Amino acid sequence: MPLHYQDCTFRYGRRTRPVLNGLDLEFAPGHTVLLGPNGAGKSTLLSLGAGALRPGSGRVGVGPLSASTRRDTRIYRRKVAWLPQRPGFLPGLTAREHVAYIGWLKGMRERDAWAAAPAAIDRIGLADKLNDRIKTLSGGQQQRVAIAGALVHEAELLLLDEPTVGLDPHQRRRFLDLLVSLRGTMHVIVSTHDIGDLDQAFDQVVVFESGRARFQGPVSLFDSYAAPDCAPGRRLESAYASLLEAAE
Repeated sequence: MPLHYQDCTFRYGRRTRPVLNGLDLEFAPGHTVLLGPNGAGKSTLLSLGAGALRPGSGRVGVGPLSASTRRDTRIYRRKVAWLPQRPGFLPGLTAREHVAYIGWLKGMRERDAWAAAPAAIDRIGLADKLNDRIKTLSGGQQQRVAIAGALVHEAELLLLDEPTVGLDPHQRRRFLDLLVSLRGTMHVIVSTHDIGDLDQAFDQVVVFESGRARFQGPVSLFDSYAAPDCAPGRRLESAYASLLEAAE
């Protein structure tokens, strides 16, 4: 169920320049990494995809469902999970209570959300923190609880905006392992600045800059843009730099 944007325009306020202007973009099924510099419009793109923002014109949808059509809203938000760059928490809740609450907001019955929360928390490696209050957890642990909230209602599409911010190298490895475990069960789009190891967890790459997709294709094609003389282990960084330079 690919996420797609058709002639999509969006701006923050009437007098500002549009962040997106007549954008046409369709994400491929599978796992996609969304790359781009700060201010490129990546967070706006994912917020629109989650239905948290509405386009000024055009359409954002997943399969036949529209993100901004009232009749589709309930089903759409159940099928699409979203982790914003700065997830909000009620610090007095426990990890289980928070994750169950997110499931309830997504349309799950209260008892089903409560029952599903432990498995979602176990998937992100925090089973021992199930009943700890959010305010007692570290920043990295809170980020992982937020990821569990995005998993609890078994969505078909998962949108993650800079999910590895605040994670140490070990936690980041666990996150990549989690993405790999989701292959075949959930489509994933991840916005990030960290492109190390992306060839292990992702199928497709989209480079987004100035409200436009400057590159879209498989990781193998993305890799081919690396400079011939780049150091081993730096090919993906080199490819990203080459594509941004070509866009200037």
